Amino acid sequence: MEPIILASGSLRRQEYFRLMGLPFSIMPSNISECYTGKKNPQQITKELASRKVNRILEQLQGRSPPWICGADTAIALDGAILGKPASREDAASMLGKLQGRDHEVVTSVALYNGREKTTDCRCVASTVTFAPLSPDDVEWYLNTGEWQEAAGAYKIQGLASCFITGIKGSYSGIVGLPLREFYVMLRDNGYPYT
Repeated sequence: MEPIILASGSLRRQEYFRLMGLPFSIMPSNISECYTGKKNPQQITKELASRKVNRILEQLQGRSPPWICGADTAIALDGAILGKPASREDAASMLGKLQGRDHEVVTSVALYNGREKTTDCRCVASTVTFAPLSPDDVEWYLNTGEWQEAAGAYKIQGLASCFITGIKGSYSGIVGLPLREFYVMLRDNGYPYT
């Protein structure tokens, strides 16, 4: 199989690449994840995933690798994006908004095919339902520190799963890489997955 540059430092995405048996190298894009204008989560994540791929292409200065993968995940509630909390207080506020409700998790994946010089970008949206949380629940979770560097102030693959009463859609997409859709992207773009 051909190596893929993963334009992400995400440990979860790396774990999924290993699970799929994909040879890869890590080259975080380090782009700003800020966005401008009024856009929906699908537009934002597609734009950011594509920008991550383009940043790697820029850094390679004309050397075109066979494959680059960029991904971005956003948490959306009532039309607003909940990014990574800036502080413990910010995380508590986010958890307070999410508790007892459904919210949307959107992950976009951009795959660059160096032979064709094309980028395929696809988006997967899932719904997560949080249980009602007591102040003690929130305090316990904040004390774990797991909320740090987590969009929406939680990691579904960690202790936050104690608060999740349901999901509809792609669990792996909620974690950060929708495996079914990514596998189909690889196949559709001619990746030699054998």
